[in-house]
Amino acid sequence: MDEQELKRRAHDLDVTVWVGKSGVEAVVDELNDQLAASNLIKVKFLRAARAGSSTEEKAADLADRVNADVIDTRGHTAVLHR
Repeated sequence: MDEQELKRRAHDLDVTVWVGKSGVEAVVDELNDQLAASNLIKVKFLRAARAGSSTEEKAADLADRVNADVIDTRGHTAVLHR
């Protein structure tokens, strides 16, 4: 499936993982479980999680930790695919 198709599919998805003040480490296991069940997940980075970093940087870090690809970032939300 190409990137444009993944972006179209992600458009109607709800956010199912929120990254807060505990950081990326706190959601790695949950995100792994969700990616195993559904290969396309939306993640929201709350203000406390960003702490001076961009959403793109945080999304890339999280994607590396769960062996996934960042498909899109908009605002404070990222779409990950495995």
